[in-house]
Amino acid sequence: MVSPMAPSPRVEILARSGIDTIPKEYVRPEEELKSIGDIFAEEKSMDGPQVPQIDLEAINSDDEAMRKKCHEELKQAAMEWGVMHLINHGIPEELVDRVKAAGREFFELPVEEKEKYANDQAAGNVQGYGSKLANNASGQLEWEDYFFHCVFPEEKRDLSIWPKNPADYIPATSEYAKQIRALTTKVLSILSLGLGLEQDRLEKEVGGMEDLTLQMKINYYPKCPQPELALGVEAHTDVSALTFILHNMVPGLQLFYKGNWVTAKCVPNSIIMHVGDTVEILSNGRYKSILHRGLVNKEKVRVSWAVFCEPPKEKIVLKPLPEIVSEADPPCFPPRTFAQHIKHKLFRKSGDEDALDGKKPSHDQSG
Repeated sequence: MVSPMAPSPRVEILARSGIDTIPKEYVRPEEELKSIGDIFAEEKSMDGPQVPQIDLEAINSDDEAMRKKCHEELKQAAMEWGVMHLINHGIPEELVDRVKAAGREFFELPVEEKEKYANDQAAGNVQGYGSKLANNASGQLEWEDYFFHCVFPEEKRDLSIWPKNPADYIPATSEYAKQIRALTTKVLSILSLGLGLEQDRLEKEVGGMEDLTLQMKINYYPKCPQPELALGVEAHTDVSALTFILHNMVPGLQLFYKGNWVTAKCVPNSIIMHVGDTVEILSNGRYKSILHRGLVNKEKVRVSWAVFCEPPKEKIVLKPLPEIVSEADPPCFPPRTFAQHIKHKLFRKSGDEDALDGKKPSHDQSG
């Protein structure tokens, strides 16, 4: 609970100030503007490729054919897209509704109230309420505020920075984190088997029950007077093993698929899942960590809840697994710890060539 003053204006304050034009720090570079369209029109369009929808109902079915079909579809989506809508995922709708209500109610509090939970990025304290600080030479900012905190395992949480208001925030978010952790194990098992490995192999490689950490980031995208000029989240890939995303049914997520930006549809009662860089590296690129970004609009506030499942920073060296590399299929990624991988991505961020480079850096800002 640091810094009573925000280090830069909260986007929510800017959005409510009645401005017609956005400050220049939020305007994207010229070459990027060409690809930013009307998110509502794009979400309605059925043209072109669509993000796959995977039904997990048969994930543990006694019917072997149905179970195998479910596993195969998830594996193919991870190889082809690296992102999918999960339906029948097993997390109760009532719990999801509670998580969304608690996050929404927190962001509906007055800004002064939220500032009590402000983080201090300059001091390296990223947990809490914040807005993006410019981390590049152009001073580029994103049209969002957020709340970021560790949600699992329980002993790694710092409940002192979790919102006390609304009262259901801690219970709902804690239960949701446990359920997402269980879903993570199921998905990693299927992805392991898909590589011809023991089903618990990927889980072990990312830290297992003890060391895999779940970080939640609630992204709050206020209405934007010039949505055609801004982004809620710039293009990036997630550094995580897997990322799970809920949203308030307002479109915004776009995926860079086969050279074009594809808008994710709003699928009721679904969770969006991304394969992150960590699993891409371990699988030697068989599973894809897809470039994605978030658009904004002038009509509706968008909120998303991203849970990043991250390996320990230093304990494990991430590299393609020896069983899946060969002379014919050599390693595509050098060995690095998770901390080194994050640093490498940040240092690669040097301006215009990023647009040509398939992998933009991640700053844990999905959704």
